[in-house]
Amino acid sequence: MDATRIRSRTNGTTTRDRTIAVLSELLGEPRRWDVGVRLWDGTTLGSAHARTTIVLPYPWSLRSLLWPPSELNAGEAFIFGDIDIEGDIEGVFELWDRLSGLPWKRPGFLARLGASLLTLPARPSGRDPSRAAATGGALHSRERDRAAVRYHYDVSNDFFAHWLDPRMQYSCGYFRSVDDDLETAQLAKVEHICRKLRLREGDRLLDIGCGWGGLLEHAATRYGVRGLGITLSEPQAEHANERLRRAGVSGRAHVEVRDYREVDGEFDKIVSVGMVEHVGAAMLRPYFAQAMRLLRPGGVFLNHGITTLWGEQGVLKRDSFMGRYVFPDGELQAISDVLSAAEAEGFEVRDVESLREHYARTLRCWVANLEAAHDEVVRETDEVTYRIWRIYMAGSAHGFDEGGLNVFQTLLHRPCGGPSCLPPTRDDWYAAVPAEPV
Repeated sequence: MDATRIRSRTNGTTTRDRTIAVLSELLGEPRRWDVGVRLWDGTTLGSAHARTTIVLPYPWSLRSLLWPPSELNAGEAFIFGDIDIEGDIEGVFELWDRLSGLPWKRPGFLARLGASLLTLPARPSGRDPSRAAATGGALHSRERDRAAVRYHYDVSNDFFAHWLDPRMQYSCGYFRSVDDDLETAQLAKVEHICRKLRLREGDRLLDIGCGWGGLLEHAATRYGVRGLGITLSEPQAEHANERLRRAGVSGRAHVEVRDYREVDGEFDKIVSVGMVEHVGAAMLRPYFAQAMRLLRPGGVFLNHGITTLWGEQGVLKRDSFMGRYVFPDGELQAISDVLSAAEAEGFEVRDVESLREHYARTLRCWVANLEAAHDEVVRETDEVTYRIWRIYMAGSAHGFDEGGLNVFQTLLHRPCGGPSCLPPTRDDWYAAVPAEPV
């Protein structure tokens, strides 16, 4: 960036002109932009056919978005209304990838950008600090984990119902066909999991992090298991138990508000879907040790969780947008670390399946549903909540699409001192899936 060129464009010019000058320095000539930009005075820049338009509704919008330069600040600019995004929200992450490639660490680059942005007006008031997660105590203590989980899940059951499928599955679907809708994919997912576990009538099933009970209901109604689901969210547990009651299986399946470290008993099968992300690197081995203790010899444990290729960046730090507004204390591990922890506690790895593309598609379904239900969601919660979930899920879809994020179903076996007694092929997993539970 040439500081002389920027100064020549900013001295004696209007805020509008200075805003356009900074944008042009970062993105090049507006006619070559992949996104559209609309300013507070109606000025439009960029491609007229762009699938994504960034709206800068105030003279301070660009400064608020880019200064100080960080993922957290940019996310806050969106959720608190300093900018808006029209059209395909995923397009902003492609733009962010492009901006991330600029020489931010080159001597003088940041200083020159800051000097340009600071010629623009400042936001007239601060942002609401009360919207961020507030956690205290030892990391991954039971009390802190409970608070972190409730921050994310206790928005309201009605909020989630606006954009999830009828089974309230808050994890990736399993799209067996290009024509599958979200509901079909989520039924296929729970059926796929049950088949991997090879559930049988009378099996004692533990569902760690059971959510709103959709998987447990399916396992109880179709396979006749005796099930226990656990969650740290009271609204989830209430909804799940009512779901089981309506399905007529509350006599053999129920949900309790309980930490996984507080469970006792012996189970034939264990499943955990989308919970390991909350466990933390330091607790991976204790997590698998607890599963090993609860599982009978010869039993199987299906662990379904998001992983990352980003190493330490996978930890959702307090100063990140995800760590502050979405998943406080969440941590994503490499699949190799997850498998190593499981093996260190004595599990035999029997199968590993990536569902990366399935999650990208699921998230896009969720974003579309959320956007379609904007008015209802805002009445149920507020605009900030709507924006947090819209940007978080769209960014996650981009992450899965690009490959930085992945999701794996891992089937683990507790050795029993001889042959595993598991079938030698996967053929029974892939038979035709009935359209509705029997």
